[in-house]
Amino acid sequence: QNNNELMIKAILVINNHGQARLQRFYTTTTSKKRQEVIHEVYSLVSKRSDTVCNFLEDCKSLGKGIKLIYRHYATLYFVFAVDDSESELGILDLIQVFVEALDKCFENVCELDLI
Repeated sequence: QNNNELMIKAILVINNHGQARLQRFYTTTTSKKRQEVIHEVYSLVSKRSDTVCNFLEDCKSLGKGIKLIYRHYATLYFVFAVDDSESELGILDLIQVFVEALDKCFENVCELDLI
């Protein structure tokens, strides 16, 4: 499948200090570009209050038409970078299921379980 047709572009789990604990890019990117994306994503989501919307559309390093959908759990940000065709609420549900699966595997999952 062509990279331009993928709906999920990246999955990132970043701690409260901006360190990526899990990263998966579904497009070909250099290591430098990945670090740039992680830094920008962290700077965008970490500034936001937990009471505001969990969707962002202005991540310049990922390109035009890419949305960030994220949830903040304890010390970790779970972030999905997706294109415009993806459902925001569907991705929020996916993040919830992902966290629940991690919790079942690790019994009260914490950051150390992911590194």
